[in-house]
Amino acid sequence: MKAFDGGEDDRGVNVGRTERWVSGLAGAALVGFSLGRRRLRAVLVPLGGALIGRAVTGRCEVNRMLGRNSARDEGARTVAELEQGEGTKVEEAVTIYRPREELFQFWRNFENLPRFMDNLESVTVLGPRRSHWVAKGPAGTKVEWDAEIDQEVDNELISWRSLPGSDVNQVGSVNFSPVHNGGTDVRVILRYAPPAGKAGDVVGHLVGEDPAQQIADDLRRFKQVMEAAEVSSPAM
Repeated sequence: MKAFDGGEDDRGVNVGRTERWVSGLAGAALVGFSLGRRRLRAVLVPLGGALIGRAVTGRCEVNRMLGRNSARDEGARTVAELEQGEGTKVEEAVTIYRPREELFQFWRNFENLPRFMDNLESVTVLGPRRSHWVAKGPAGTKVEWDAEIDQEVDNELISWRSLPGSDVNQVGSVNFSPVHNGGTDVRVILRYAPPAGKAGDVVGHLVGEDPAQQIADDLRRFKQVMEAAEVSSPAM
């Protein structure tokens, strides 16, 4: 569990994602504006550069002096909003012909998830309800977050939420429901808030990321992994 001292987290990040986007855009605009104004360039270029630095590092000396951390505050607020039904919702399902108890136990060991979730690099279990996730981001970057299980019903439901200060703001659940012929309906519901709201969503699509298709592909691979475990008996 991260401990906050004053206005900073353990990495010194104290600027929220929305503020970082605004700072970066404003900094770039100031630098661009200064190119045609020689008398103002000496003032505008350093100011623009400072705003761009604020956006890239997520650190702000003024915030530190004031004990302010918009990264922490924004994270807590966003998760609460998602839990109330805001943000972008994705829902996908697949039927897998394996017992739901078996599917539940495999999924509940979160360190199994990178075996079929293509964007995940690793999941490290930190305790009975908490885990640390590392995923592939756009353009070769990585995103990391801590998640906590909100609710768990054996063989039926796992719901979770990311913790404040994470690179990802999301809440979600996976439900396991029995169907005919011994199969199980596995349904994932995810609600998330991309960085800078819709702007981040647009950026995600530009780099080829589609959360709905990604989850559908992950569930298809989950089905392949679990059904491959069932080996047909040789004919007598």
